[in-house]
Amino acid sequence: MKKKILFITGSINQTTQMHQISLQLPEYECWFSQIFTDSPVLKFLKRHTSLGDNTILGGQFKVRSEDYLQRNQLNMDYGGKKNHYHLVVYCSDLIVASSLLKYKTIWVQEGMIDKPTFLSNTIKALGLPAWLSGNTALNGSTNQFDIYCAASEGYKDYFTQGGTDRNKLFSTGIPNYDNCVKFLHNNFPYRDYVMVATSDMRETYRYEDREAFIRQTVKIANGRQLLFKLHPNEKFARAEAEIKKYAPLDTVIYQTGNTDEMIANCCELITQYSTVVYTGLALGKKVHSYFDLNELKSRMPIQNNGTSAKNIANICRAYIEFEGGRNEFLKQFTYKPEKITQDEEVYA
Repeated sequence: MKKKILFITGSINQTTQMHQISLQLPEYECWFSQIFTDSPVLKFLKRHTSLGDNTILGGQFKVRSEDYLQRNQLNMDYGGKKNHYHLVVYCSDLIVASSLLKYKTIWVQEGMIDKPTFLSNTIKALGLPAWLSGNTALNGSTNQFDIYCAASEGYKDYFTQGGTDRNKLFSTGIPNYDNCVKFLHNNFPYRDYVMVATSDMRETYRYEDREAFIRQTVKIANGRQLLFKLHPNEKFARAEAEIKKYAPLDTVIYQTGNTDEMIANCCELITQYSTVVYTGLALGKKVHSYFDLNELKSRMPIQNNGTSAKNIANICRAYIEFEGGRNEFLKQFTYKPEKITQDEEVYA
């Protein structure tokens, strides 16, 4: 019988990354579950409040993820109850079901990590549950999984500083941001605009002055056409009304569509707290972000011609087949990323 792997999914970005990794592991039986919790507190909040509707625990995140899994005819096991698993691959270590910690575990970075705040630093110092921070500032820094796969050496350093054992960390790259040049070949109808990629701060209970932000984008555009791509978790009607009120009449607004292809065709990119800023940097665009640009450049996801999924799968395979425990595996395992030939090499 084939050994079984459970992939934990979240946003559609996390879900598609997990799918790509699973495709590199055809010799195993791969199953998928939207992230879930066995914390009594979180289960109570999810059941009796709307807090879960705007997180990857539920709402449109769960709907979109499970719709994707069904359309691709993937095995689904919500809660990981159907099988005994030989490995669990996580998209987040902020919410971890204790029932899964009996298995071998690997964490895969999704994208950008939020800035540390006074709250997240306090939660870390007091040893409180990481999800209380209300953002992703502590994602990758809880040190509770066996192996961690980071987007770059810069992020490997960042997670080490956050408290995760460096011996567990491997700079593999991440599937959706490791081959950005491919987005240059597209059929998106607009070109040479100033693009704005918004974030879902208000929907995740953080403060934002959206009017001031829109006015700032108009100032940066300085007469050039603006194109807004809204975060999929945003309240579309509200966001659209605000843009129409404060931006020029010819401003283009998208709720859905391929964000990376839109970035490939823009002349300048304005972001808030969005991972897609890395696509802009990889393609040499002038970018704006609420993050320090030097920090972003130092943590830029490895551009390895789309081999990150294979890199991560190779670690999964080696760990599943290793008969000893985590510490013994880490002592013996040598990570070797997939090679790309000189004529294939892209921006790095």
